[in-house]
Amino acid sequence: MNHESVHIKCSGKRPEISNTEIGYFLLRLTFGTNLFLHGVARLIEGHAAFLVYITKEMQAAPLPSWFLPPFAYILPWLEGSIGLLISLGLFTRNALVAGSLVLLVLQIGSSLAQNWPVVGDQLVYAVIFFILLTFSKRNRWSVDFVRTTFVTTLARPAQ
Repeated sequence: MNHESVHIKCSGKRPEISNTEIGYFLLRLTFGTNLFLHGVARLIEGHAAFLVYITKEMQAAPLPSWFLPPFAYILPWLEGSIGLLISLGLFTRNALVAGSLVLLVLQIGSSLAQNWPVVGDQLVYAVIFFILLTFSKRNRWSVDFVRTTFVTTLARPAQ
């Protein structure tokens, strides 16, 4: 039996879904859920508690004192919304680029604070962003794919 692909019956057709498409979906869903729950947990915890945590983590970084309060306010919203978009596969490319840029800011802050274990963990996230962005053509089980397929179907002239 060939395990390279899975056949799914859909609208009378048998589209082939490859293992790489299934793997992409599972990685995207897992990663997006992780980011989403980062944001949700911090929102549940509350802004004040997260600000205390991030201030402690960044105390060694040479950052202006005005920077952390607004950053601590916006970060959970960014993580939550970017994570949700990635989980759904909605505007996936834009969400992955936005998430990579947020991670870059976090990476700069963690490096300035010389928090090398966190920097290492963040590099794992950077690699996952890279993988998902590089292999985005495998993003078949997503809202983006459904939207693109639906728009393409509607745009075809009637025969």
